[in-house]
Amino acid sequence: MLASARPARALATVLCPASAARALATRVAAALPGRDASASGEPSSAVVTSSRCASRAVSRRGLRGERVIPCAGKKGSRGGGSASGLLSGVHPDSVEAVARIVEKAQAASDQWRVETTAFLDPALAADALMCIERAADVAAFPWGGHERAERVRLIMGRPETLGEPWEDLGGGSAESVESSATTEDDAANDPPPENSFRALASDTDGAVVFLDVRGNFVFDAADHRDFLGAVLGTGIERDRIGDIYVQGERGAAILCAPEMATFLSSALKSVRSVPVKCFVEPLSSLRLPPPRRDEFTSIEASMRLDAVASAGFRMSRSKMSDLISAGAVRVNWREGCKPKTLVCSGDVISLRGKGRVEVGDVGETKKGKFQVELVRYL
Repeated sequence: MLASARPARALATVLCPASAARALATRVAAALPGRDASASGEPSSAVVTSSRCASRAVSRRGLRGERVIPCAGKKGSRGGGSASGLLSGVHPDSVEAVARIVEKAQAASDQWRVETTAFLDPALAADALMCIERAADVAAFPWGGHERAERVRLIMGRPETLGEPWEDLGGGSAESVESSATTEDDAANDPPPENSFRALASDTDGAVVFLDVRGNFVFDAADHRDFLGAVLGTGIERDRIGDIYVQGERGAAILCAPEMATFLSSALKSVRSVPVKCFVEPLSSLRLPPPRRDEFTSIEASMRLDAVASAGFRMSRSKMSDLISAGAVRVNWREGCKPKTLVCSGDVISLRGKGRVEVGDVGETKKGKFQVELVRYL
C-alpha cells in the first residue's frame, strides 16, 4: 500500500528507537530520514528553510486552510536533505510521535474503524497530517472544538468511514459552530453516521467538549498559566486538555476530552485562591472574541530569530536575545531555540506572556535585505 522500506543501512540512522523502527517498517513500510540531525554540526533547534519550509507550508494548508508562501532561500538556511518516504520533512523532534500516529491511523484504516489522538500542538498536528495525506486509504481531520483552535485531536480512519465534514463546521466563531451544530437537516432529519467525523465533532457528545470553569476572580485575577497549572495539578496529562480561554473575572473556558470533563467537574475545586465550579456546556455556547491582529512590515538584515522577533514584539534585539536564551521564546511551539535560529515564511514565534507573531511573505529589497511581513496576535 505504501512505498517499500529503504535499505537497513539507512534505517540504522533513524531518530526513533530500534524497536519502534522495526515496528514501523512492518506496519507502514516507509522510509525514515537517513540523515541524523546531530551529525550535521548544526544546532538541532534551527528552524529549517527552503524544502522543509515548503513541506511545512503544505501541512499548514491541510490543518487551517491558510495560504502560506515558502520563504526565499538565503545563505545559512538548511534544506530538507535527500530524505524521502512517508516521514520525510518531519521535524526530528517529532519523528517518533508522528510514526506512532501514522501507525495508529493505518491500523484504523485496515480494521475499518475510527481512531482519535490525544490533543496535539499545532506543529505536531501539521507534521502528522502531512504524513497521513501521503498514505493510501486513510484520512484524518483535525478538531479542537472550533476552527480557530490551536490544540487539536486528529480523527482518523478510512475516508468512507469518516465521511465529509460539514462545510461550515466550526467556521471561526461561536455563531458558526452553533449554526452547523443545530442545522435542522443535519442534526435532526439527517443525523450523522456513528463514528463519522460529523458525529465525533458534534455539539455535546463528540471528541471535544466545553468545560465552563466559573468563579469570582475580581480580587484575585488568574491568567492562562494559573488555570493550566490548576488543571494539571489534579494529576492529568497535558495532552488530555485542548485550548484554554480566560474569560475575564468570571473564569475560563476549557476544551478537553469528554472523560476529562467528567473528572475535572469533581476534581477541580479552586484556581489560585478562588473556589470554582465546573459545568459541561454545548460547544455552541462557547463565545470567543475575534482575534486582535497588528499587521506591519519590517526590513531586516537577516532572518535570524532574534532580529525578526525583536521587530515583531517591538523590543530591543539584545533584550530579545536574553529572552530567547532564557527559554521564553518558541518557534512553531517548539522549545530549544537560539538567537541565531533561522525563521521563514509561515513560522509562528511565541513569547511567554506577550502573544505570538506569524512570519508572512518574505521578499528582498534592492539592497539585499529582507522585507518581512509580520502579523502580531495580541
